[in-house]
Amino acid sequence: MTELALPHIRHRYAEAGGLRIFYREAGPADAPVLLLLHGFPSASHQFRRLFDALGSRFRLIAPDYPGFGFSDSPAPADFRYSFDALADVVEDFCLALGLDRFAMYIFDFGAPVGLRLATRRPEWITGLVVQNGNAYEEGLSGLARDFIANRPGVEGAEERVRGLLTLDMTRGQYEGGTTDPAAVAPDSWTLDQHFLDLPGRKDIQVELALDYHSNLGHYPAWQEWLRTAQPPTLIVWGRGDAFFTEPGARAYLRDVPQAELHLFDTGHFALEENLPEIAPLIADFLDRTQK
Repeated sequence: MTELALPHIRHRYAEAGGLRIFYREAGPADAPVLLLLHGFPSASHQFRRLFDALGSRFRLIAPDYPGFGFSDSPAPADFRYSFDALADVVEDFCLALGLDRFAMYIFDFGAPVGLRLATRRPEWITGLVVQNGNAYEEGLSGLARDFIANRPGVEGAEERVRGLLTLDMTRGQYEGGTTDPAAVAPDSWTLDQHFLDLPGRKDIQVELALDYHSNLGHYPAWQEWLRTAQPPTLIVWGRGDAFFTEPGARAYLRDVPQAELHLFDTGHFALEENLPEIAPLIADFLDRTQK
């Protein structure tokens, strides 16, 4: 019988920040670690095909943030949803699992969460895979700036955010900018919307959306860390992203000149359409840089 190199994937929970955090894990215990940080409005399930592709060679770990996926989702009255708080939980998650040396895959919300972690715990970070994870003002489209303008105290901000939490908008984040929408599995946006529609989940997303502006104030510190640390960096970017534009991908090269940049004619969730091209780039990158 032909042997296939398919990974055994485990679905587990860890206590972090006083919460029960769901995560997926695959790969040999002694293999290089890649911590995968998901985006909005998704969860660790967005990496399911990448786990199949790379999980037999590398140790992959992907948590769901509080308020996302299968992790605990306390009401905003009981948990302050902010990007600082998400980073607190991910940091505690790493401590709970004994993760103290790993590369990070940072995408969308995963960029402000992961880069906070990098500046707090620089000794942990051995490399970056950046996929449509913005850290530069030039990477913000007009649509993104409109989103960021929603903040506490701004009239109509909460209503505008709630208007984005619909099935049409969720589907549009997956299919927008793609070359072939038929390559995007409908399971993705359907599951995301299922979680968004659970009781209380939209309140959580409103809290986080109104806090997104806080990330821009951290951009100089994150860029300084990149310049100082010079982490091995692979950038894979969907150039059709309606939120985070190609200049944001190229801006990383200003601070990490040795970074590898690969642009794809797809949208925000680049793995949905271009995993066959992106997975080998990540495998080669980890083979070369994570010893």
